Amino acid sequence: MIVACNNISKSFGTDVILQGITFHINDKEKAGIVGINGAGKSTLLKIIIGEMAADSGEVTFAKGSTSGYLSQHQDLASDNTVYDELLSVKAELIQMEETIRSLEHAMKHVQGEELEQMLTAYTRLTHEFESQNGYAYKSELAGVLKGLGFLDEDFKKTVTTLSGGQKTRLALGKLLLSSPDIIFLDEPTNHLDMNSIAWLETYLLNYKGAVVIVAHDRYFMDKVVTKIVEIDQTRANVFEGNYSSYAEKKAQMREIEMHHYLNQQQEIKHQEEVIAKLRSFNREKSIKRAESREKMLNKIERADRPTEANAEMNIRLEPRVLSGNDVLTVKGLGKAYGPKRLFDSISFEVKRGERIAVIGANGTGKTTLLKLLTRELSADTGEFIFGAKVCVGYYDQEHQVLHPEKTIFEEIQDTYPEMNNTKVRNTLAAFLFTGDDVFKQVRELSGGERGRVSLAKLMLSESNFLILDEPTNHLDIISKEILEKALNSYEGTVLFVSHDRYFINKTATRILDLTHLTFVDYRGNYDFYLEKKAQTEALYFPAESLDALKAAEQTAVKTDWQQQKEEQARLRKKQNELKKTEDEIHLLEKENSDIDDMLTKEAVFSNPTELLKLNKRKTVIEERLLELMEIWETLAD
Repeated sequence: MIVACNNISKSFGTDVILQGITFHINDKEKAGIVGINGAGKSTLLKIIIGEMAADSGEVTFAKGSTSGYLSQHQDLASDNTVYDELLSVKAELIQMEETIRSLEHAMKHVQGEELEQMLTAYTRLTHEFESQNGYAYKSELAGVLKGLGFLDEDFKKTVTTLSGGQKTRLALGKLLLSSPDIIFLDEPTNHLDMNSIAWLETYLLNYKGAVVIVAHDRYFMDKVVTKIVEIDQTRANVFEGNYSSYAEKKAQMREIEMHHYLNQQQEIKHQEEVIAKLRSFNREKSIKRAESREKMLNKIERADRPTEANAEMNIRLEPRVLSGNDVLTVKGLGKAYGPKRLFDSISFEVKRGERIAVIGANGTGKTTLLKLLTRELSADTGEFIFGAKVCVGYYDQEHQVLHPEKTIFEEIQDTYPEMNNTKVRNTLAAFLFTGDDVFKQVRELSGGERGRVSLAKLMLSESNFLILDEPTNHLDIISKEILEKALNSYEGTVLFVSHDRYFINKTATRILDLTHLTFVDYRGNYDFYLEKKAQTEALYFPAESLDALKAAEQTAVKTDWQQQKEEQARLRKKQNELKKTEDEIHLLEKENSDIDDMLTKEAVFSNPTELLKLNKRKTVIEERLLELMEIWETLAD
C-alpha cells in the first residue's frame, strides 16, 4: 500500500463536500476517481497531496515514497525553452553525467589509494547513471514531448509564450519524467488530442508507480484504471475493475437500493396508516398500541432515495418536422489559413438518421468545418447544400451563441418569446437551474453551466439536423450519459466533433477521420474505427500513391532514358545506405554486448585503465546507435 485515506471529511461553510472518505491505493495500482461535477473530486486530491487541510481524518503515505500532482490549470512562468524546461527534470542526472566525465579526467592524473577511491565512485556512478536510463534520457525527453503533441519547432518556444493548454501538457510531461512513486492527475486528457491520449494511455499502463486519475474520459479510464473510487453524496464507494465494470455494478446496486427504498417506503406508509387507524379508535389500548408502533417506526434507519442517472437532467430532442433523406451534400470543400492548408477538396453526403462523428488530430480543421457549415466562415473552394426541410441546430463549444450580459432566463425567453414564464422556468429546471439561479448572468456561469444553457436552447429549437462542437466538454459523466441517451433516441440527424471516444462509441453510426487534408470514412462506431483503421487507410492512401505512380510512369515515357536511370540510381543508393546502416547497428550492438560481458570479469573491473577505456567506448557506441536509429528511420520512411 502506498497511500491510505481514513475518514476524510471536508465542509465549506454549511455545505458538506466529503464525509468519512476511506480507501487505499496499492503499489503500482491505477485508480480513477469519479463523481458528478461538484462532488469534491479535485478537493479530495488537494487534501491527499497536502494543498488543502481536511476538517477531520488523515492521509498516510508509505514511508520514503514520493508523489507528484497535476492540477487542471497550470501557469508555468519560465524563460526556458520548452525543451530546456523539460530537461530541468533531469538536472540530477545531468549533474551525475558531469561528475562521471570529471572523474574520467581526474583518474588520468592520480594513482594509489586516491585512484582506488575515485574508481569506486566512478563504478557506482556509472551503474546508477545506466540504471536511470542516462544514456537515452535525451531521446526519452523528445519522445514525451512528441507524445504529448509538441512538434519539433515547438521545442525552442519560450514557456511564457505557450497557451494554457500547452503549459498543462508541458507540466504533465515534467511530472511523468520525474517518475514519482505515485502520481495524481486531475483531468489529464483535457488538452490532448486523440493521438496524444492514446500515447498517454500506453505510458501510464507501463508506468512503474501508482497512478490516481480524476477524469471524465470514460474510454481513457477503461484502458488505464483497475479500480474506481466513486464520490457520491459526500461518501466514497470503491469498485474493482475499469469504468465499464463500475458502471455495470453501479447500475445493479442502484436497482437493488431502489428496490429496498421502495419496499421500505411502502412499509412505512402501511405502518403510518395502521397507527392512524388505531388512534382513530380513541381507546386506551388502541392508543397504547399506536404509540408502541410509532416508537418502533421512529427507530427504523430510513434509507435515502438512491440517486438516479435520469434524475439529473431531462433532455428531450425532438424535431418539429422530419427532413428529406438527403440532409447535406458537400462538394470539393477546401480551407486554408495563409500557407497552412486544413483540408482540400473534401466531399461527403449526410443522410437522414445518421449520427456522424468528425475526428482528427488538433489543428486539422474539425471546428473550422462546422463553422463553414453554419456559415460563420467562408470556404476557399467548393460548396455545400442542405436538403429539403432541413432545420439546423448548432451547439458551439465556446458558447459564443450565448449573450454574456443576459441572465439565463433572458437567454431562453428572448430566443423563444412565445414561451411564458412558467414554461421557461420548467425548461431551466430540467437543466438544473432553479430558484434565483435563473437570474444569474451568462458571464458568471462556469463552463458546465454554460453547456447546460446551450443544451436547453438546442432542445427548444426542435431542429432536425444537429451540428455539435465538443458537446461533452465540461459535462460530468452522468450528464454525458443522459446526452447519449437523448441522441440515440433522436429521430433527426447529427454531425458532431468530439474527442470523447466513449461518447463517440456510444452514439456514432459513422466516423469521418480528418487526416492528410481529407476524410477517411468509417461506417461504424469508435471500436469499429480502431479495428478497421489500418486496413482502411491502406486502401485510401496507397491508392493515391498508385495514381501518383501511374502519372509518374506516363511522364517517364515522355522523359529521356537518362532521367529514369538517375531515379533508379537514387533508389539503389538509398537501399544501399539503409543496408549499410542496418549492418553498422548490428555490429555496434554486438560490440556493446561484448563490452557488457567483459565488464563482469575481474581482470577488467579491477583494472582502472581498461575499465575507463571500455566505459568510454560504451558511451561512444550508445551515442552512435542513437544517431544510426534516427538515420535508419529516415531512410526506412
